[in-house]
Amino acid sequence: MSPKPINVLITGTNRGIGLEMVRQLMEDKGRVKKMFACCRDPNGPKAEALQALANKHPDIITIVAIDVNNLESIKEAAQLIRSQLGGSGLNLLVNNAGIALEGNLQEITTKDMQDSFNTNVLGPMNIIKEFLPLLREAVKASGISGMSCNKAAVINITSMEASMDVTKHSYAEAAIVPFRVSKAALNMLTVCAAEEMKKEKILFCMLHPGWVRTDTGGQWAEIDVKVSVKGMLKVIATMADKHNGLFLDYEGTTLPW
Repeated sequence: MSPKPINVLITGTNRGIGLEMVRQLMEDKGRVKKMFACCRDPNGPKAEALQALANKHPDIITIVAIDVNNLESIKEAAQLIRSQLGGSGLNLLVNNAGIALEGNLQEITTKDMQDSFNTNVLGPMNIIKEFLPLLREAVKASGISGMSCNKAAVINITSMEASMDVTKHSYAEAAIVPFRVSKAALNMLTVCAAEEMKKEKILFCMLHPGWVRTDTGGQWAEIDVKVSVKGMLKVIATMADKHNGLFLDYEGTTLPW
């Protein structure tokens, strides 16, 4: 018997990886019951592709305004989404929104680091906290054992550049200190959440999407966004208890810390 359709929330869906995640999940017929596609400015010109996608799937996709740097915005979004779920809860939450500020230690400013932490660490932290009640509702409503994205899972999109081992070999080519440090902090936040919530059977995992040809990854990146997202969704679909707290890439390979 195939799993029942799930309720999904993804941040940063107006472009790149987030938009492609929404698109591919819509192609997987019957996989998603409710899709909450979140971005900072749903009515802006950068969200036109997302709006077009929502118009094709009006019964499934709801575009929700979330500024991950604004706690009140997150709280308002959580209230709106709760009102639409009717007690069924949120099965899959993907913290995808983020920024990648560049610069070495001598070049970066305090503001660079603060902005990176606000978006890449505090944003996901506040989203997890505000949507935790809906994840708990999904656990109760699931009727299945163990951990999985069909039950309740939080996937934080991170980067291999957050790895301390990898940094020793890649720093000369890409300093990107604010990005590396903030994503490393996100990884620690994920592990802490995985330990804290494992008794409640809510799965937490980190995913590196690869070096992807997006606005962030640049035109010289190794893979296109379709390949990255297809891989990540395949990995997410197979996650279970043993993946809780792991740092994986889009092919399911465990990455060094």
